[in-house]
Amino acid sequence: MDNSQITIKLTSDEALVLSDWLERIQTTDLSRLVDDAATWAPIHKIAGSLDRTLPGIFSDGHAERLDAARRRLRETMGGSPQGQSG
Repeated sequence: MDNSQITIKLTSDEALVLSDWLERIQTTDLSRLVDDAATWAPIHKIAGSLDRTLPGIFSDGHAERLDAARRRLRETMGGSPQGQSG
């Protein structure tokens, strides 16, 4: 298999929500969902890229921006109740 790279494009809202979820996976017992140690390599790479790219991820008001991003994404998905926690 070749080692070509893959580019994934996300909106700012998608990136913010994904970054939060990845952080929770890495720092809580949700890590039990990762059943293969090799999976952590891409998880850490994606999380690190998001952390470096997202403005204000560690600043005041982050929780409010995250909540707003979640609301906007739910709206674009037709208000699906699935996964509305968090």
